[in-house]
Amino acid sequence: MAPYYVLVGRLQQALSKCVRRYHVTPSQSQRAKVAMSQFEPSDYVNYELLEKNINIVRKRLDRPLTLSEKIVYGHLDDPVKQEIERGKTYLRLRPDRVAMQDATAQMAMLQFISSGLPRVAVPSTIHCDHLIEAQQGGEKDLRRAKDINQEVYNFLATAGAKYGVGFWKPGSGIIHQIILENYSYPGVMIIGTDSHTPNGGGLGGICIGVGGADAVDVMAGIPWELKCPKVIGVKLTGKLSGWTSPKDVILKVAGILTVKGGTGAIIEYHGPGVDSISCTGMATICNMGAEIGATTSIFPYNHRMKTYLSKTRRADIGNLAEQFQEHLKPDPGCSYDQLVEINLNELKPLINGPFTPDLAHTVEEIGSVAEKKGWPLDIRVGLIGSCTNSSYEDMGRSTAVAKQALAHGVKCKSQFTITPGSEQIRATIERDGYAQVLRDVGGVVLANACGPCIGQWDRKDTKKGEKNTIVTSYNRNFTGRNDANPETHAFVTSPEIVTALSLAGTLKFNPEVDYLTGADGKKFKLEAPDADELPKLEFDPGQDTYQYPPKDGSNQHVDVSLTSQRLQLLEPFDKWDGKDLEDMLILIKVKGKCTTDHISAAGPWLKFRGHLDNISNNLLIGAINIENDKANSVRNALTQEFGPVPDTARYYKKHGVNWVVVGDENYGEGSSREHAALEPRHLGGRAIIVKSFARIHETNLKKQGLLPLTFADPADYDKIHPVDKLSIVGLKDFAPGKPLKCIIKHPNGSQETIMLNHTFNESQIEWFQAGSALNRMKELQKH
Repeated sequence: MAPYYVLVGRLQQALSKCVRRYHVTPSQSQRAKVAMSQFEPSDYVNYELLEKNINIVRKRLDRPLTLSEKIVYGHLDDPVKQEIERGKTYLRLRPDRVAMQDATAQMAMLQFISSGLPRVAVPSTIHCDHLIEAQQGGEKDLRRAKDINQEVYNFLATAGAKYGVGFWKPGSGIIHQIILENYSYPGVMIIGTDSHTPNGGGLGGICIGVGGADAVDVMAGIPWELKCPKVIGVKLTGKLSGWTSPKDVILKVAGILTVKGGTGAIIEYHGPGVDSISCTGMATICNMGAEIGATTSIFPYNHRMKTYLSKTRRADIGNLAEQFQEHLKPDPGCSYDQLVEINLNELKPLINGPFTPDLAHTVEEIGSVAEKKGWPLDIRVGLIGSCTNSSYEDMGRSTAVAKQALAHGVKCKSQFTITPGSEQIRATIERDGYAQVLRDVGGVVLANACGPCIGQWDRKDTKKGEKNTIVTSYNRNFTGRNDANPETHAFVTSPEIVTALSLAGTLKFNPEVDYLTGADGKKFKLEAPDADELPKLEFDPGQDTYQYPPKDGSNQHVDVSLTSQRLQLLEPFDKWDGKDLEDMLILIKVKGKCTTDHISAAGPWLKFRGHLDNISNNLLIGAINIENDKANSVRNALTQEFGPVPDTARYYKKHGVNWVVVGDENYGEGSSREHAALEPRHLGGRAIIVKSFARIHETNLKKQGLLPLTFADPADYDKIHPVDKLSIVGLKDFAPGKPLKCIIKHPNGSQETIMLNHTFNESQIEWFQAGSALNRMKELQKH
């Protein structure tokens, strides 16, 4: 692997010549000059480079390639010399573009500002979707969000203008729908600062969720590092029909692979069943692949993608993809690390939950299961939309269900909300009458934003601690995720099933066999919904909500007030002092599941995503302490008093005491939010020791100069007690593949030694030694 200073040297040369090496210029393109998007007319789709790199790698490996491998290896920085071994080597890649949602973009742009670089090196965009709270309805909620978030929106807009980043204003829609409509295409590689970036795989792209520091690397022109993914094949046969939807495919896969079964792997769908799924349906499946820990998910290029590209004003990209389609499909005879087969003819409508997205049930059985488990049967709220299921087809299928109910004088028994995925979807479903039908059946159309899916929901119908059930077409249903109530039992399913269950008002309803009662007292059964995949007319784009960056933003001023409670310029983290980490206190030994929601909660905390010190007041407040089975209650080892986790961490930091977190399996699953890594670093943490990590979180921890370590023997988790002190030794000889020793010091004076594994490579060790990846970049710029 090239030393980090070599990579930064290449960056400096590229910037000095104002060259975008990896985008085709007009003189280079031989077959066609096709812009990557209407918003970047001078940046071209580069299938020729993709083809060249694929051929180099195929010849080197001397075997057929999966589709995932073609696109990933097709973006290698050095396809001739790059070591390639699935699941082992680190790849240096050149993504085509970067996408950032507003909650994570704040920290990403603050880090980019700290880098001192004048302009981003690849096309990049900011999308305002996370800071809009659902309260009364779309227009009112949007106005309120623009008012209370004005400082943050102004920062993002001006930072975008200064550094060459496109800005999608609040009300534009959810980042992943915007990416699908405008930026994703077959063969593209996109990294996004949101875990559901894989949504773009529905258009045949490799789209990967990352933390903000990774995005900064790519925006700076530095090759991006990714451990060479394994590839899990999912072969689809048969055909979707009736009440079964694309959502049921991923709900089934989640039930098979579980929340960590896809870790370190790309899920590659293939087989004859693929052609029965719409392009937006494929996006739904790829989107929720994040819930099984997958690096990303992807479908092969087909006519459904070409049709969608044409309908979204990108027919030229579709035509170009046709010419290169052999590189946008897997090679015959390619091999997968694991193979899952699903017959769509046999697939039943599913509903997963509560509290975890991999607990799969058929809709037919969920009522009886809920009765046995003591889960509330009455459905308080049904919620459709979100980045996972807010396409025109999704809205159409839900509308088809609602129309049948209205024809019999029936409205929803549960509260019912609709979240359009984008301004284009909102405007089109308004024009075509879908939105009005959904209102007539009792629905409230929310803003084009994430809303309740990420906890941006001012819910009034229940009190915290009140046991209740909601059903959603969202992707994630961790404890307290949607409304901060740990007793809310959230189930995820398709939009049409949510609509049907909201009409019935209970989990004990299977629309395939059960009946509703009409206003006239007569029984009727809902027919399986049918709807157009795409509108018969062209999409209505709605309001223009995009801000182009100026060609030269050097004179643009970016405001960050020193007294702001929303934004805070970053100070560099301290460098490693060259010594072992001795006698660290255990801030918390976490019991069970610990997602990024547990580590850095969203909801009301989103307003502090640009202010590291303020948001650090939510550090690990949702994690369960094994010592007392409570959340946000840990023993202060210096005072022996119990108190909130953030307060205890600040106390240790004030007194110069290093601390460590001990955790369980798949630590950090869920969102890509790097605040879950920044916060422990900011408050004095040095290491996180667990049984296993989720991919994005492990990388985020490394980027911020922390040590993510795993037990060589998972049973050693039980040897550590919250009152122990831990020392990590061997850091002077820190090297790739070499385990570290951990000495456990018990209060009675006894000691024992365990071994800890890590996945650091040479560049990542340099990040640790420098204090963070950003520190290392700045060090090398000085040289």
